[in-house]
Amino acid sequence: MGIMKQPDFQDLILFEDDDFVVINKPPFLATLDERIGNAPNILRLAREYHPDMQACHRLDKETSGALALAKNPEAYRHLSMQFENRQVQKLYHAVTWGVHQFDNKLVDRSIETTTKGKARLAYKGKPAETYFTTLETFARHTLVQCVPITGRMHQIRLHLMYLQAPIVNDTLYGGEEFYLSSLKKRFNIKEGEAEQPFIKRFALHAAKLIFARLNGEEVTVEAPYPKDFRVLVEVLQQNR
Repeated sequence: MGIMKQPDFQDLILFEDDDFVVINKPPFLATLDERIGNAPNILRLAREYHPDMQACHRLDKETSGALALAKNPEAYRHLSMQFENRQVQKLYHAVTWGVHQFDNKLVDRSIETTTKGKARLAYKGKPAETYFTTLETFARHTLVQCVPITGRMHQIRLHLMYLQAPIVNDTLYGGEEFYLSSLKKRFNIKEGEAEQPFIKRFALHAAKLIFARLNGEEVTVEAPYPKDFRVLVEVLQQNR
C-alpha cells in the first residue's frame, strides 16, 4: 500500500469548541498506538495540536469518519460516560454485497472477541444490537445505514455478515473484494498487470455523530465520504 503521507490534523477538523474536537478520520490511520512499530496515529497527531487531547472512542484503522476527541479531563469524562450509557448516536454507512431492503432492521446477536483481533457471533458473548436501513440499491450492492446501539468490536461488520450482506472488501467477515471489471464489460487491464481491488479497505464510514456538550446542548457532526468511499458509490450509481 506504500507509505501514507501524514495528514495535517487541522484539515481533518469538522467541529471544535473549548472542550471537544470532532475530526473526519482518514482510512488506514489507527486511532491509538498500535502494538507494533511507530506508525503515526490520530492521538499522536491530535496531541501536537492540543497536548491534553484524549480519544473518547475509537474507529477501526480502516474505518473512516467522525471521531470525537476531548481537550480536557472533564470533557473526556463527560463524553466517555455518554458512550458508556449509550447516549451517543452513531450512524455509519457501509457498501455491502447483495441487493437488500432493510427498513430499520434490528440485529440482536451477541459477540465475543476471539484471538488475534477477530470477533464472532456467539450466544455466550456480550449483547450487541444494530439497526440497518437501506439507503440505495445497485445492481449487486447496497448502500446501508448502520446504527449501532452497543459498541462491540467489529459489531457492524459481523451483523452485516449475519444478514448475508457482508461489507465490500471485508475479507475477514465474508466480504469479497470488488473489481471494476465485474461492472464494465469492456474494462481492459494492461497486458501482464494484475487488476487491483477498487477500494483497498472495507467500505465502512462513520457518517454522523450526535452527542451532548458539557452544557447539555446537542451537537450533530456529519463527516463527508473520503475519496475512496465516494468514488466507489459513484461507480455503483453509474453502473446500475
